[in-house]
Amino acid sequence: MLESLKAEVCAANRALPGSGLVRLTWGNVSGIDRTSGLWVIKPSGIDYEDLTPETMVVLDLEGRVVEGSLRPSSDTRTHLHLYREFERIGGITHTHSPYATAFAQAGRELPCLGTTHADHFYGTVPVVRALTPEEVTQDYEHFTGVAIAERLRELSLDPLAMPAVLQLHHAPFTFGKNAADSLANSVALEMCAQMALATLALDPGLGPMPQHLLDKHHLRKHGPGAYYGQK
Repeated sequence: MLESLKAEVCAANRALPGSGLVRLTWGNVSGIDRTSGLWVIKPSGIDYEDLTPETMVVLDLEGRVVEGSLRPSSDTRTHLHLYREFERIGGITHTHSPYATAFAQAGRELPCLGTTHADHFYGTVPVVRALTPEEVTQDYEHFTGVAIAERLRELSLDPLAMPAVLQLHHAPFTFGKNAADSLANSVALEMCAQMALATLALDPGLGPMPQHLLDKHHLRKHGPGAYYGQK
């Protein structure tokens, strides 16, 4: 069942340690097949080097395990809520990468200071509110997804134009067209956060880059008239 998707999600998860985004088992990647309404995520707490396509867990959009003998990631209900809320999301990556997590823990939005950021994120990467005590007690992972969805809708953000958020006191989540794309956005987010910290150390009062440069760099890769790369 979903052999190619399981292989893709497995490969994305196995790539996490080498990407520099995670230590121990601090991260997970999932991907969805919108035709079948089934999606795949890594099992909870398993070392990345031990993952195989056969160890991936397949679920439906009610959160029921359809295939797999291992318990799915502890963040499963966050991924589930986002897949249910945003049909355009095809993959999700969650890590505790150091620089992006520093912004999340500080409750600091990640401003678009230059063209590297603009190539991947159409403006400031937003911070998502902290969960209430009641939400944490009732269903922590589900309400993490609820808070993310609320923030994206509050700001009228397309999760593929702004494929990242910073959860206050927690860490980043990124989205993509598929699992591999969401992982690439996590790599880009971490690099942009690292560069932003260095830039703001040099000039603490620096504001965001001009809108016309943001538009040019983002839309030449992602807009209707995009011309970056090959057809």
